[in-house]
Amino acid sequence: MSLPFIMVLAMGVLFACGVYLMLERSLTRVLLGFILLGNAVNLLIVLTAGRGRPPLTDGKNLSTEGMSDPLPQALVLTAIVITFAVTAFLLAMIYRSWRLVRADSLQDDAADLQVAITKMIDSEAEASTDYDDTEFGDEAESPIRGAIDLDDDGTPAQREAEAEAADAEAAETDRPAAESDGHGTDDEDSDDDGKGERR
Repeated sequence: MSLPFIMVLAMGVLFACGVYLMLERSLTRVLLGFILLGNAVNLLIVLTAGRGRPPLTDGKNLSTEGMSDPLPQALVLTAIVITFAVTAFLLAMIYRSWRLVRADSLQDDAADLQVAITKMIDSEAEASTDYDDTEFGDEAESPIRGAIDLDDDGTPAQREAEAEAADAEAAETDRPAAESDGHGTDDEDSDDDGKGERR
């Protein structure tokens, strides 16, 4: 195996381990994951410079051909300083967390959970009442008058005739009952009057 392949493999392992550790809830593991990610990025920058010939020359060949690019090396030095500063900041956070709660793991805050649940409920409510995704716009939100009901059998004319027949039937059954009630009370009144006269 060649040297660049080994470096690329090491960089991939560092990236994988760093991401895995940064997804943990322990702040110490997050710190270790950040350090591994920083080293993987440094390896990536160094690998982009490519292979260079040795800087020692015999005094005859002074061309710049084959020399490595110095810019990635300067970027690595800057990245090392930034990684060191962020590592110091994370160490201070871990120390403060240990002093306050005697634990370095992140805990869910009840107020944060309440805010997250409220936002989720609000977004679901807005999504359930939003019907603007059709080509009809706001007209699709209101029911259409005279629309065909596909659940019932028959044509619209047959259904309308059946509804009129049911209404007429209901009206006929109500009318004789009202007439019989009216006539019955008149007869009883006349009978009472007649009985009173006979007595």
